[in-house]
Formats: sequence, structure tokens, C-alpha cells
Amino acid sequence: MSKSNKGRFFEDFTIGETLVHATPRTVSEGDQALYTALYGARFAPQAADSLAQDIGLPAAPLDDLLVFHVIFGKSVPDISLNAVANLGYAGGLFLQPVFPGDTLSAVSEVIGMKENSNGKTGVVYVETVGRNQVGEAVLRFYRWVMVKKREGAGALAEPKLPDLPKAVTPDQLVAPLDLDFSALEPALSGGAHFWEDYSAGERIDHVDGTTIEEAEHQLATRLYHNSARVHFNQHAEAQGRFGKRIVYGGHIISIARALSFNGLENAFFLAAINGGRHSAPSFGGDTIYAWSEVLESAPLPDRKDLGALRLRTVAAKNRAVGDFPLEDEEGKLDPAVVLDLDYWVLMPRQP
Repeated sequence: MSKSNKGRFFEDFTIGETLVHATPRTVSEGDQALYTALYGARFAPQAADSLAQDIGLPAAPLDDLLVFHVIFGKSVPDISLNAVANLGYAGGLFLQPVFPGDTLSAVSEVIGMKENSNGKTGVVYVETVGRNQVGEAVLRFYRWVMVKKREGAGALAEPKLPDLPKAVTPDQLVAPLDLDFSALEPALSGGAHFWEDYSAGERIDHVDGTTIEEAEHQLATRLYHNSARVHFNQHAEAQGRFGKRIVYGGHIISIARALSFNGLENAFFLAAINGGRHSAPSFGGDTIYAWSEVLESAPLPDRKDLGALRLRTVAAKNRAVGDFPLEDEEGKLDPAVVLDLDYWVLMPRQP
């Protein structure tokens, strides 16, 4: 019997099973520095200890999406090593900040399965929870992934689809406690617009574009211990659907989030991911643009210093999006769209 991990196929999963993912990962200031180098993220509390301390944090926390990617990456060898595509996310909650020196681990539960009509693949639904070194949950999310079946594998007797939340409600959002934004200087955070300055229906063109370099997206995926073959192995992928490596979808999310700084400078903290889809693949050499729409503006219970914005951020490849046609009258996305992400951010209110 081979000692090598060839990854799970669709028929290897069982609804209700728990998967404890190897290996725990201690995150560091080096991880944050490399993340910044890859994406150019500029949100102030994650960039400067001094500013983070001014608002009541002990130090600059890691970027929320860096935490998401590390937890996601832990799950890949057990869930999506033989994936065709990661299809979507739902019900993601960022539960507390993560700081350099914390150790992250992850556990997933299989909550649903459905074989595809082609008989060659199926969709696996999981709930993943990431914890720190003292067992506190820092992140929880659902995702579903299309996984290959072994050649000649039989049919799954009965599919089970989980009842996933359509969106996280404002009362479920976890806001950092004991923060004081009264000392926040807009000149240092980079933006003069606060929670009250945004309204539902507003659209923001983030203007700038970022070109994906082959080396960068592979560095990023290695940083997260994401071992999915479609991102690394050009020898194998030359014979695949696209003839080349596919960029990890989370890489696109981080590019879009970094681009969103231009217009959402004070959207300091990610609070939740309501849903998202990678509607088309991205490849090295593509240039990513993004714009956001404010879907909802919500006050937070018992907080007069912070508000929540529900955003829909759309990223497109090789096409500026100032007047971008997101979808047609039937709701079909334009082929240039590579990400459609619905999420909540926390933003300071007017000081």
C-alpha cells in the first residue's frame, strides 16, 4: 500500500464525518509581510502597530483574509486535493482577531453530498472551523467543492443537500470589543469617509488593476499550504481543461479586497462572508479590476463607534469595470467576471 496521500475522491466522503486537518500553523509577522507584498493591502489597523494600539488592540492583527486562507489551506489535502473547482462559500464568520505568534488549526465536518449527472464528479459540502492555540474559534465557514470520482465508481445512493444560510444577519456579526476610534486620524487611515457616508445602492469603482504573476499566485498558495494540484503542476495541467495552472480563487478575493481600499479605506475589518462564487477561472497574466456595491448599511447593537456595511464586490479580468455590465436581464454574469462576493465589513462611525 502506498504511503503517499493521493487525496480523497467523491466516494471517499461520508456525511457526518469529522476531518481533523494537519498541520497546525504558527503565523508570524513574516506571513503578514509576505501577504502585503503579494497584494498591497493597506488597511490601517493591520498595517501599523501604533495605529492598532491607538484604537485599543494590543498590536496589528493579521489581515482577516490571510487567516481565512491559512484555515482554508489546512483543509485542502483532506477535501479538495482532487477538486475540479471550489464552487462557493456561505455563512463565514470572523470571530476574533488573530495576531502574530498565534497558532491556527482547522477541523471540518462533511454536511452534504450530491453526485453530478455526468457520473464523473460530485459536490461535497463542508463546514470548517479554525481555532487558535487555546482552542478559541477564530473563523467558521461553509464551502462546497466539486470533486472527481474514481473511474468506474458506483453511484451515490441518495444525495443530501445542507440547509445553508443565505446571509449572515447583522446581529450575528462579532465586533472587536473595547475599541476606541476617537483617536483615529483620517489622514493616517487613508480615508475621510466613515460608515454614515455610505448608503445602500451606492456603487464604487475601485479604478486600479492588478496583473497576476505566475510566481506570485504560486507563492501565495504555498504560503497557505494549499496543495491542490491545479495550482502548481503545469506538467499535469497541460493535459487538463485549460492547458495551464488555475489561480487559487482566494488569491482573487485578496486582490479584490486590496483594490477595494480605494473608496473603502476605513472598511477595517471583515466580519462575515455571506456567499461567493468564482464564476470563471483566472490565470497568470490576467489583470484584475474590481468595483463594489453597498447592499445594506446596518448599525450594530450597543455600538456607537462601529457600523456594518454589506458589500457586493465584483472582480473582472482584463476589463476595466467603471461601467461594467455585471449581468444580463436573465442574471447571467458577463464572461469577464471572475468573482462575485457578498460580505460584511465593520467600519468606524464619524468620530
